[in-house]
Formats: sequence, C-alpha cells, structure tokens
Amino acid sequence: MIARWLAAFTVVIGLASLGVSSASGEPKTVEVTIEHFAFTPANVAVAAGDTIVFVNNDIVPHTATATDKSWTTGEIAHGASARVTLPQKAGADFFCTLHPVMKGHLTIVPPK
Repeated sequence: MIARWLAAFTVVIGLASLGVSSASGEPKTVEVTIEHFAFTPANVAVAAGDTIVFVNNDIVPHTATATDKSWTTGEIAHGASARVTLPQKAGADFFCTLHPVMKGHLTIVPPK
C-alpha cells in the first residue's frame, strides 16, 4: 500500500517539476535556467497557455527562440529573465540565436 502511494506521489511530483498543467487546467509557470551555455532542463513538458520563464545565469546574453519562430524571448542579459506564454501553435524545438549549439525541446501536452 505504501509503495503504491509513494509511486503515485513520485509521478505527481515528477509531472509538477516538468511543468505539466494541473488537473484543474490552470496555466502553469515553468522555469528554465540558462547556465554554462545550456538550457536546464533542456526538455520541458508544457501546454499551450503555460508560461516559461528563462533565467540567464551565464555571463553573456542569450535568447530562447522557437525554431519555427512562433515565439522568442529576445535577448536576455546576464542576471535577467524573460517570460514566454506559449501560443496555441507553439514550436516545440528552441535554441539560442546567439549560440545556435544551445538547444532545447518542448513536449506540448494537451491542456486538461
């Protein structure tokens, strides 16, 4: 019984940390850190209408931009952050336009 409860709790905590919308369908805010020329986490589960906050902890500016150009943060200075609320047709792959080797991926989940 305890093992099943712990397994269910772990799944709920795991989904929350990925930024998956709650059962109530309310939009969520997910934080992605930019550090050491990488996005962390690099794979994020979100729904259209959710907001991603990109926080730049590197000493140089970065961007986060959908490869299909459906959304972008613009340039984010060291120590700054930028918010993006995902449109209905959001691009799933993103990168830094200033450092194209930096890449990430969104798993777009349907809202509940």
